Amino acid sequence: MTKKWTAKEVPSQEGRVAIVTGSSSGIGEEAAKVLAGKGAEVVIAVRNLEKGEGAKQRILKKYPNARLHLMELDLADLSSVRRFADDFKAGFQRLDLLINNAGVMVPPYSKTKDGFELQFGTNHLGHFVLTARLFDLLKRTDGSRIVNVSSGAHRMGKLDFEDLNWEKRDYSAWTAYGDSKIANLYFTRELASRTESRGEGVKITAAHPGWTATDLQRNSGIANFLNGFLAMSVDRGALPTLRAAVEEDAENGEYFGPDGIREMWGYPVRVEPNDLAKDDAIAERLWKVSEEMTGERFLS
Repeated sequence: MTKKWTAKEVPSQEGRVAIVTGSSSGIGEEAAKVLAGKGAEVVIAVRNLEKGEGAKQRILKKYPNARLHLMELDLADLSSVRRFADDFKAGFQRLDLLINNAGVMVPPYSKTKDGFELQFGTNHLGHFVLTARLFDLLKRTDGSRIVNVSSGAHRMGKLDFEDLNWEKRDYSAWTAYGDSKIANLYFTRELASRTESRGEGVKITAAHPGWTATDLQRNSGIANFLNGFLAMSVDRGALPTLRAAVEEDAENGEYFGPDGIREMWGYPVRVEPNDLAKDDAIAERLWKVSEEMTGERFLS
């Protein structure tokens, strides 16, 4: 019988520095807590500093000696992303683990400060710029890794490159969410390809949490209601992200998710995205478009 992977499998993180975006609640907070409990120095990177302080105190309550730093990061504002990266690089000499976890899910139509549709702008473009700005530090840190958190909802995604900001079509919040999550997987795929071809030494993985009860579902009445009956607890939902972050023999570009029916529940294993998410031509096109939209170029 295959052993079920749990947080007990996370090895010592002593001497390592990790950033977890969106770690004021949900799987981000849980991942930050587990890593801190294993000895990592963890940056809680959040939009709302008050909520972030709450998460920090909860982690310290369990692990009083945890080394935690609270830093402001608004992924819907690229000036905030760049400021965060500059501040981080001014204060740290290494970055072992970047977990691109933060996200918004099915909000009413709105735009980021830079004019992007909120879900695509936050979930993909914000993390694209953050990764670009921190990549040199990751590259200089032996054994570093980037984890992009996607979703089973990527199966609903199909990018419309003529209307990424939903200015021509009638807005569908769920379709836009799926678009942002398949974009996470295209980014993972192309980033893994570019780092590998250049011999950069940074490992790239992805994960999805299945159906986990978090604040993300607050904009979806039915999903929020069903959480109480069907969703996994946050400590279980964070396991795919944690496994993607520490699995020693993970291959570049590998994807982790729950092992249960439709990957909605269970323990973390290697999983496969849908065929559309494996399209290298789309992944390369999205990279180039992301560079154009944000003005941020790296590994080009």
